[in-house]
Order: sequence, then structure tokens, then C-alpha cells
Amino acid sequence: MRTHLAALRMLLVFTVITGIAYPLLVTGVAQAAFSGQANGSLVKQNGKTVGSSLIGQNFNIVKNGKDTGKPDPQWFQPRPSAGGYDPTVSGASNLGPNNTDLIKTIKERKAAVAAFDGVSPDSVPADAVTASGSGLDPAISKAYAYEQVARVAKARGLDTAAVNKLVADNTHSRALGFLGEEYVNVVELNLALANLK
Repeated sequence: MRTHLAALRMLLVFTVITGIAYPLLVTGVAQAAFSGQANGSLVKQNGKTVGSSLIGQNFNIVKNGKDTGKPDPQWFQPRPSAGGYDPTVSGASNLGPNNTDLIKTIKERKAAVAAFDGVSPDSVPADAVTASGSGLDPAISKAYAYEQVARVAKARGLDTAAVNKLVADNTHSRALGFLGEEYVNVVELNLALANLK
């Protein structure tokens, strides 16, 4: 009986330490030191949450409060998403590079992007036609961002140089100076575009 009581006391002590005290400590440190990241890296405009810088989203034409599914030429477009940027269905298409369905889809996307942006299909970057592994990635290549500048500037009646500068200002460098590639977060870029006077 004595052994059982000692084991029960240890269970209660470790439950309090690992189940209550430690999570509260970690949450407190995260809120104090990394509040934005701990709360989901939310992006706000005029005090209203419009998204997260960690999750991509579609920038489609909205009519009568409904998404038409057609990309809006006034916004920079993200890369395709296998799950439609729904965080509950994160994942890739799982189609291999030789899959005929994937090859056909990429050709169709390339033609659509080229027509939408007014460029040659040969100049369309790979990330404009392929989804990321998570299907939620908000990052696009610099090449894809700059490809869209002329269309966005024309649709908004802005100077192309101003929109080019906006892309340059929102380009993130490689991690640690050598890991990965430079990229543009399309959610942050479109927020800066919305705030451009």
C-alpha cells in the first residue's frame, strides 16, 4: 500500500510539473518573447485580421460576396495549391514527375498563367504551375513575382517602377545567407500593395 501511495504522489507531482507548470511557462515565454509568431503570424489591415503570413491564400475576383474562382488581375497570385489553401486538407497532389495527369495539368496551368500575365509560356517559372509540398506555402519566387508586375500595375493604374520597388522591398533573402532561394511572401506583398498610396 505504501508503494502505491508513493507512486500516486509521484504521478500527481509530475502531472502538475509536466501537464500544468511546464506548458504555462512555455506559453508565457512564447507570448512575451515571440508574441506574433505564437499567435499565428497574423496579418492585419485596419485592425482586421486578413490572413497569416505562414499560409497562402487565393486572391480571386469576388462578386456579391462570393469567390468566383477566377484570379483577380489586381493582385499578385500565389502558386497553385493541391488543397485550395484549405489548412484542414494540407498536402501535395502526390503525383510523380512522369504522371500523365500532372504533365497535362502543368501544361494547362502554364498556358493559363502565360495568357493571364501576358507573357510567353516559356518564361513562366516552375512555381507558377506547381504546388508546394504542403499546398499552403505563401512564398513565390522572385521570377514569378516580377512576371506579374506589369499585369498588376496595369490593372491598378500604377507605375510599373513603383510595383517593381514593392516586389524588391518584399523580397526575403536566403536563410543564413546561403540556404534556399530568395522568395516573396505573396500575402505580405499584397498587403503592401493594398497599402500603396
